[in-house]
Amino acid sequence: MRKGKQLPATQVPQPTAAELRELPADRLLEAFGRMTMIRVFEERVSGLYANGEVPGFVHLSIGQEAAAVGACWPLAATDVITSNHRGHGHCLAKGLAPEPMMAELLARATGTNKGLGGSMHIADPSLGIFGANGIVAAGVPIAAGAALAAQLRGRRDVVVSFFGDGAVAQGAFHEAANLAALWKLPVVFFCENNGYAEFSPIADQHPVPMATRAAAYGLEYVAVDGNDVEAVAAVMTDVVQRIRDGAGPAFVEAATYRWHGHYEGDPEKYRTKEELAQWQERDPLVITRARLLGRGVPQETLDQIEAQVQARIDAAVDSARQAPQPDMTVLRSSVYAARTPVAEPAWEPAADNEIFRTMDAVRLALEGELAANPDMFVAGVDVGKGGNVFALTRGLYAKWPDRLLDTPISETAVMGLAVGGAMAGMTPVVELMYLDFLGVCFDQILNQAAKLRFMTGGKARMGLVIRTQFGGGRSSGSQHSQSLEALLAHVPGLTVVMPSTPADTYGLLRSAILDPNPVVFIENRQMYGMKGPKPPADYLIPLGKAKVVREGTDLTIVSVSRMVHEAVAAAGALAERGISAEVIDLRTVSPLDKETILASLAKTNRLLIAHEGVTDFGIGAEIAALAVYEGFWTLDAPVMRVAPPPTPSPYAPNLERQWLPDRGSIERAAIALARVLFAIAYMTEALIAFGLEFYQIT
Repeated sequence: MRKGKQLPATQVPQPTAAELRELPADRLLEAFGRMTMIRVFEERVSGLYANGEVPGFVHLSIGQEAAAVGACWPLAATDVITSNHRGHGHCLAKGLAPEPMMAELLARATGTNKGLGGSMHIADPSLGIFGANGIVAAGVPIAAGAALAAQLRGRRDVVVSFFGDGAVAQGAFHEAANLAALWKLPVVFFCENNGYAEFSPIADQHPVPMATRAAAYGLEYVAVDGNDVEAVAAVMTDVVQRIRDGAGPAFVEAATYRWHGHYEGDPEKYRTKEELAQWQERDPLVITRARLLGRGVPQETLDQIEAQVQARIDAAVDSARQAPQPDMTVLRSSVYAARTPVAEPAWEPAADNEIFRTMDAVRLALEGELAANPDMFVAGVDVGKGGNVFALTRGLYAKWPDRLLDTPISETAVMGLAVGGAMAGMTPVVELMYLDFLGVCFDQILNQAAKLRFMTGGKARMGLVIRTQFGGGRSSGSQHSQSLEALLAHVPGLTVVMPSTPADTYGLLRSAILDPNPVVFIENRQMYGMKGPKPPADYLIPLGKAKVVREGTDLTIVSVSRMVHEAVAAAGALAERGISAEVIDLRTVSPLDKETILASLAKTNRLLIAHEGVTDFGIGAEIAALAVYEGFWTLDAPVMRVAPPPTPSPYAPNLERQWLPDRGSIERAAIALARVLFAIAYMTEALIAFGLEFYQIT
C-alpha cells in the first residue's frame, strides 16, 4: 500500500495498482445499489428534517457514500463497526435495514432503537453495529474493546472504527490507537477526512499529517480516494485480510467530502460554493454509474435500481409516519437490564469462623469468577504482573496471564475496553486506580456505559464492573481523597456499590460481576487490611439492598462504607447515654434501598445521615429528600447530616482530622437530635396534661 500524506480538502490521492483492481460487474452493481440507498435515504431525511418531522440534530454524509460502502465491503456479519454522529451511511452499509432506521429518525416505537436513540445514536449490536455516537471519538475506545473481545476468544473478527479528521485531536483516539498498536488488536481506524472539523478547515486543526500520527503509534497507514468505491473496497479487502491473519491494527485515511454542512441548518460560511462544486464533480454515484455503463451494464438496469430504492424509502417514510410513538414503558424498561433475584444470605459466622481481610475478599471474588467464566477479563494499570498497587490481584496473573491485562496509563481506553468488551458479550472488570481519576475518563462511563443500553432500546449488553477505591485520612490531598459516589449515583444506568466489611466486599463484588448492568464498585482503601469472618464460596449479596447492622428505637443513622463503622461505634457510645440508635449500612448507593430506610424511620421517627462525601449535594441530601417526601408523616424532628464541609480534602493532618467525620461528630449530632426528641416528648406530655386539666375545669 502507498504511504500517503495529509490531503487538502480539494485533493485526492492518485490510485495505486491495488486500488485499480476492478470489482466484477455484478458486485459493483451491488455497491452502486448500497450507495444509492444511502444517498436516497439521506436526501429524504434532509427534507423530513426541514419539514420538522425529524427532531433533534441531524448530520448527513451525502457525498461520502463510497467510503462507507467500500469500508464495509469485506466485513462479515460477525465483524463490528463503531461510528460517529454522521453514521447513517455506515449503518446502512453494514446491513441495517432502512425501514427501522427511518422509524428511529422519526422517533417511532418501531425504530431501530425504539425511538430512544435518534439520528446520532443508531445501533444494532446483533448486526455488529455498536453504535453511531454523539461524542466525537468516543467510539474509538469502544472499538478497541470489541477488538480485544475477538482477540481473547481467538476469533478472526475485525472491527472498523469510523471517525472524521477532527476526532484525531481527541485523547480518546490517541489512547485507543496506542493500546491497539501495543496489543496488536484487530481494528481498522478508518478516518473519513472530509476536510473540516465542524466549521474549521483541517489546516487549522492538525500540525502534522494523518500519516505522521499513524506512524507515531506504529500503525500501518494507507491513503485512499474515499469517493471511489472500488478503490476503498480494494484497500479495505487487503487491510482486513492482513488483520485477520494477525498483522495488527491499521489506519486508513479516505479523502472525501460532505456536501451538506456539519449539521442540517448549518449556514456553511466557512467554505466556498466553488469548493463544493469541485467535489460534486467527483460524485461517488456518478463515478460508479459511468463505470458500470462502460462495462456494459444497461442504463435501464441502473434506472431500475434507483427506482426500487426510491420506492423502498418512500414506503419506509410512509410506514414510519403511521407507526406509534414510544410510551413511558420503554423509557423505564431500557435503563437497566433485569436482575436475577438474589436472596439475602442466611449465613451467620460461627465463633471459629475463618478470618480474612478485605483485600483477600477482592482477590477471592475475582479469582472465583475468573475460574467460572472464561469470558471474563480484568484490565487496568498494573493489575496483572504487578498484582495491583494495593496487591489486590496478586497471584491471578500466574493463573490467567491472557486475562489479567496490564494497560498503559490510559483511563479512557480502559473504560472503552469495558464498554466494547461488554457489548461483544464479554464480562469486563476494569480498574480505575483512584476514584479521583474519574474525571479523565468520565465520558466512557457517563455517556457510553450508562447510556448505550438505553439509547439502543435495550439491545446493547452492558454487563461490566469498574472497580475503584477512595478514602480520606491519609493526607493524600485533594486529588487522591475524594468521595465522588454522589456524582456517579446521579447518572441513570449506573449501579454504585460501596461495601463496608470483608464479607460484604466478597458477596457484593461477585454479584456485581454477575450483574447484567454497569456497576461501579467503590472500595475504601482504609479498609483493605480490615479483618472479618470469611463467608462460603457461593456467598452473594443482592445489589440494591441495605442492611440494618444495629437495631435501635430512638433514631436511625444511615451510612455507607467506612463511615458505617464510625456510626456503629457512635451508637455504642449513645447507648451509654440512654439513646438507642439504629444503624443502616446502605451497601448499594444506587439504586437506593428506600424501603429499608423508610421502615426504620417509621420505627424511630428521626434520621441522621453520615457519609464521607462533602455535605452539599451529597447522597445525604437525596436520603433527606426521601425522608421529607415519602416519610414526612413519620418524622418527629429535622433530618440531620454529618459529612465534611464543602471544600476539597486538606493535606495537613490536623486539618484533615477536623474535616473528616468520625464517631465523635456522629455522636454529637445524634445527641443534638436526641435533645430535640426529648424536648418534643416533654412538650407533648405537658400539652396533654394541660389539655386534660383544661377539659376538667370546663
